[in-house]
Amino acid sequence: MEAGGYTGIPGMPGEETTRYLPVAEHGLIGDLRSAALVGSNGTVDWYCCPRFDAPSVFAAILDADRGGAFELAADVPARTKQFYFPDTNVLITRFFADDGVGEIQDFMPIGDDSREADRHRLIRRVVCVRGTLPFRARVAPRFAYGTEPHTVHRQEGQAVFESPSLSLALTATVPLEVTGPDVWSLFKLHEGETAVFALDRVGGALAPRACAVAEAERQFTATVRYWRRWLSQSRYRGRWREMVHRSALTLKLLTYAPTGAIIAAPTTSLPEQIGGERNWDYRYVWVRDAAFCVYALLRLGFTAEAEAFMGFLTERVSLDAAAREGPLQIMYGIDGRHDLPERELRHLEGYRGSSPVRVGNGAVHQLQLDIYGALIDSLYLYDKWGQPISSAHWDRVGELVDWVCAHWDQPDEGIWETRGGRRPFLYSRLMCWVAIERAMRLARHRGLPADTPRWERSRDAIYRRIMEHGWSAERHAFVQSEDGAVLDASVLMMPLAKFISPTDPKWLATLEALGEDLVSDSLVYRYDPLASPDGLRGEEGTFSICSFWYVEALTRAGRLDEARLAFEKMLTYANHLGLYAEEIGRTGEQRGNFPQAFTHLSLVSAAFNLDRALG
Repeated sequence: MEAGGYTGIPGMPGEETTRYLPVAEHGLIGDLRSAALVGSNGTVDWYCCPRFDAPSVFAAILDADRGGAFELAADVPARTKQFYFPDTNVLITRFFADDGVGEIQDFMPIGDDSREADRHRLIRRVVCVRGTLPFRARVAPRFAYGTEPHTVHRQEGQAVFESPSLSLALTATVPLEVTGPDVWSLFKLHEGETAVFALDRVGGALAPRACAVAEAERQFTATVRYWRRWLSQSRYRGRWREMVHRSALTLKLLTYAPTGAIIAAPTTSLPEQIGGERNWDYRYVWVRDAAFCVYALLRLGFTAEAEAFMGFLTERVSLDAAAREGPLQIMYGIDGRHDLPERELRHLEGYRGSSPVRVGNGAVHQLQLDIYGALIDSLYLYDKWGQPISSAHWDRVGELVDWVCAHWDQPDEGIWETRGGRRPFLYSRLMCWVAIERAMRLARHRGLPADTPRWERSRDAIYRRIMEHGWSAERHAFVQSEDGAVLDASVLMMPLAKFISPTDPKWLATLEALGEDLVSDSLVYRYDPLASPDGLRGEEGTFSICSFWYVEALTRAGRLDEARLAFEKMLTYANHLGLYAEEIGRTGEQRGNFPQAFTHLSLVSAAFNLDRALG
């Protein structure tokens, strides 16, 4: 690939593919409050400030013309390679040209000083490591998803971008030129020379602050030290240490430090199908992710993160007995807010023309009964491996389980958040069973008060309903919804949730049926949208979390050779940095929001359990 920005000529064949890098050609940096995607061409084309869910400053990944970008690259034809500084989230993009080799070191310092943390400083350090290289930079912010105009004021070594909602200061150690709303720089570096760009949020008590070469070096060293110290807590020593640790570092990047919330992904509207409408905003906290987060973090040894996330779930997520769709929402804002109104940004064309671009998420008010099992399972796991549950939390668990006992048999929108109407999904029933069963375990283990006879009756009724109406004699498998015939990868959770023995004949038959219908070279589709309409047009790729669930189901069934091969194959679908989007397309391309926490959580779980089984 040649270094540079977007070189497509409007109207020419292949325009969209030249104007947009593949989703997988990106790395992620962040400061535990916001994050940025950096392309392998050196361009920052996604950045929201001051929070993950704030309006974008750079959004060229959603509109190459209107979205805004921070381009920085060698000003001559060059090959590029990208990697993370070992054991950190500091991203290195290297440029190999005829006359020299250079690199950009991208990172966001993580400071203990809250005032400095409010800067959300993004540092781009350019180093010529061999020969001589010319570079060029273009800083073109487009505030509030490209809807707010801004002005640029230049002073010595600095340019300040001011919009009605946000002001950013760009400091640089090379000359800057202002052209309209953008700032440019052309400069040449000789071997051993360094140039620094720093982008800071300013305003109020945050005055512009220079970032000289020496200060950038100090912040680079401090950032490397922070990430290595954090990762040193990991207890994982298994076969896939590099991939597991990259997943852990990615999950940490997706953590909102002020509350402990973990977002599903740092992006919105990256499409599940190019040109399709399956484009959603994932910059929020899904209750469903809770058990997977707590399991993965505690298994790896990151108790502080698990504790912070549990604190978010139990303190900020309030129970609303009068709520229309149950006492819990399926998702919350990173600050615990309930209202996440969905709207379309019609002025943005979407990634490679994939509209609509959506912000907010209308699924927030869906009924998805499985979230109760996810939340209570996470509390059970945290009580087992972390801290014992408090009396106040137990009272809340009791209220939730009582509600589940009264409502488990309702149809709902299910784990996949379908927009095609409610149905009696098996996975929802399964996780209602988990909610009650885990609460009963907790009560027995800790001697806690519980309405055990009622809970037991409901638990057993759910079990019988699943075994009688979730099993299809025609398909010889457990199926997506009661008395149906459509297969669904979510049933892979049945042995993982300890509902059924992983060697039960009915389960082994289901595993065979899933392998025949939904598995393609170790990759797993959620379900067939043609056989099970979900209210949306278009197709989708394989779901990466389901692929890792499949590995774990094979592991628990004792099919270790198949499990290991499927896992190793799945690792080949990661991008060059070990990151995964939500889905994988027919030719191996990453699809959907990127990187996705759920996928990395399931990778950790599959690696841990496969490692243990292999011995």
